[in-house]
Amino acid sequence: MTATPLTSDAMEQWIRDYFDACNSGDIERIAAFFEADGVHYFPPGMYEGPFKDAHTIGRKWSEAVERLGSYWTVDQVICDPETRRAVIEWTHFKRKSGVILRGDEWYIFSPEGRIKEIRAYYASPQDGELQTLELGGFDYVGRGYPLAAPVDQPA
Repeated sequence: MTATPLTSDAMEQWIRDYFDACNSGDIERIAAFFEADGVHYFPPGMYEGPFKDAHTIGRKWSEAVERLGSYWTVDQVICDPETRRAVIEWTHFKRKSGVILRGDEWYIFSPEGRIKEIRAYYASPQDGELQTLELGGFDYVGRGYPLAAPVDQPA
């Protein structure tokens, strides 16, 4: 599968085609949407941590289709070709258990137009046991994210 030039329409179609591949449960078809070293991040404790590499991502979603009856929809999409980023809202139907899970994902595309990274955020209550709620395995420090609130602002 060859990636297409990065336009908003092409990025959105790539994401929608990726979801179609996920729903098919075909490992190689899913993996083809990613760079070989692609990563899919999740909240901590979910799915044994981040899925690291295209084949692992394909295998994990294939297993979800088989085990859970998973089916995903793309509900909203915003794409920014200049920065190779997109954000979507999605719904995950776990049909065998009757669970509906909703969330958002940030996509980072490679210059070739394949998915390099997905960061998944889930619509669920805050875990009161945690002091820091963030994606497991994601390098917040290395990417320059703030680690504390400004001290010159009243609490």
